[in-house]
Amino acid sequence: MSGQQLMRGIGKSGVTASAVGLGTWAIGGWMWGGTDEAESIAAIQASLDAGVTLIDTAPAYGLGRSEEIVGKALAGRRDKAVIATKCGLVWHTQKGRHFFDQDGKPVHRYLGRDAIFHEIEESLRRLGTDYIDLYITHWQDPTTPIEETMRALEDLKASGKIRAIGASNVSAADLQAYISVGGLDAIQERFSMIDREIETDLLPLTASSGISTLSYSSLALGLLSGAIGPDRVFAGDDQRRENPRFSVGNREKATAFADSIGPVAAKHAASIAQTVIAWTLAQPGITFALCGARNPAQALDNARAGTIRLDADDHLAINAAVSAKLTAMDR
Repeated sequence: MSGQQLMRGIGKSGVTASAVGLGTWAIGGWMWGGTDEAESIAAIQASLDAGVTLIDTAPAYGLGRSEEIVGKALAGRRDKAVIATKCGLVWHTQKGRHFFDQDGKPVHRYLGRDAIFHEIEESLRRLGTDYIDLYITHWQDPTTPIEETMRALEDLKASGKIRAIGASNVSAADLQAYISVGGLDAIQERFSMIDREIETDLLPLTASSGISTLSYSSLALGLLSGAIGPDRVFAGDDQRRENPRFSVGNREKATAFADSIGPVAAKHAASIAQTVIAWTLAQPGITFALCGARNPAQALDNARAGTIRLDADDHLAINAAVSAKLTAMDR
């Protein structure tokens, strides 16, 4: 069955957003072979038109490029969107721990109070807004106590510059530390049919603490979309070009999986990708699924996943296909 866009709350914040979110890493261009600004803006606006309110971005996606594009797309429509962006990957200072270089600039993991207060102003400027709905620590900084980070975020919340607090790419120990300090509304973690580690370490903690979970790479960077066959060639700086996850063997398994769940997809007049996203949203503890799109067609395809309601028979068939086809994947 299909219905209205599925909406869910972000932790205890009182903020509600569409369960399907638009992820804008690719829109930043970096590690995705560049970006087309006009197409990206159209993709964001098409998402809003289809009822997708959650727009996820980050400063590190193209060193501010993704946030700038999101800001342009939301001009005059800010009230229709729930913006999630991030802090903690910085290039204005070399405090913290070096993480990677982007466009010749060293990017550090740093979540000190000084950097958070600098970053929020930069993000607000790029996004063309005066508040962020969900502000997330992007990667964790081993050089700064989590208590210092959370105090800074809570001060931003008290000032009205952010509405909810999240953390991403956390260990179970990190998450426990955030919970002990209090005030965490959400985590954002990699989760898909072939990336399920958080089911055993993080999701039990979030379930007992009223914390939402945003999954990223729900389609495993497109591997589970049904659209990347064994003959696909990845060009330029596309991160999938040298990724063992995209070995020919893995793509053959993913194609066989897609064929196996074809009847479920057909039952709902859905694509393989829509079916996989709908399955993801039905998993215990998964509140939101972030899905990338670089043009309106992709955005609309993702949006429809939020209207699909799989039944018990569908889940049995999909889980059987996962077990039979997606095992022993190259990583």
